[in-house]
Amino acid sequence: MIDVLVVDDHTIFRSGLRRLFSDESDIRVADEAGNSAEAIAKIRERKFDVVMMDINMEGRSGLDLLGSVRAEFPTLPVLMLSMYPEEQYALVAFKAGANGYVSKDIESDELVLAVRQVAAGGRYLTARAAGKLIGNVVNMDDRPPHHGLSVREHEIMLMIVKGMSLTAIGDKLFLSVKTISTYRTRILVKLGVASNAELVRYAVRYGIVS
Repeated sequence: MIDVLVVDDHTIFRSGLRRLFSDESDIRVADEAGNSAEAIAKIRERKFDVVMMDINMEGRSGLDLLGSVRAEFPTLPVLMLSMYPEEQYALVAFKAGANGYVSKDIESDELVLAVRQVAAGGRYLTARAAGKLIGNVVNMDDRPPHHGLSVREHEIMLMIVKGMSLTAIGDKLFLSVKTISTYRTRILVKLGVASNAELVRYAVRYGIVS
């Protein structure tokens, strides 16, 4: 039996996953967590075969949580499940240590396959997303600049384009405003933009946000 911990701040979504996996004889939602603090506490308490976590949560993000999980449990299979398109965020998730990445609009049978594959020690990415990532690797010179951002830079970029203030970002990530400002400057330089407004236009142009 594959015991899954579902980490998502939406109760209805967690309930949906529980119902989905109840139809499978070899997978069950063993526990749920609504935020990063609750998740890391549960991971320390008992063994899970797969942790399925959302990237965008209130408080610490899934990527931030993933860093903590990797520090304490380097071999624990983690499947990132997010509203963000795979081709945009899968590489960031894998850089952070994820074993798999799927978007929330994935078909149920493919999600089941993803859980089984990461539980068995493999990695998972849909064929569509894998093809695009391979294309990016083959055409290294053609990759958009944001592919060169670190995991933390990418995370902060997302918050900025959503309109969050530097103070709010610092509060969410438990970092000082000065540190967030330094990250912002680094992001603008790497992407070749000069302001938050230009950063938003960049994000729209590359499909990072709609």
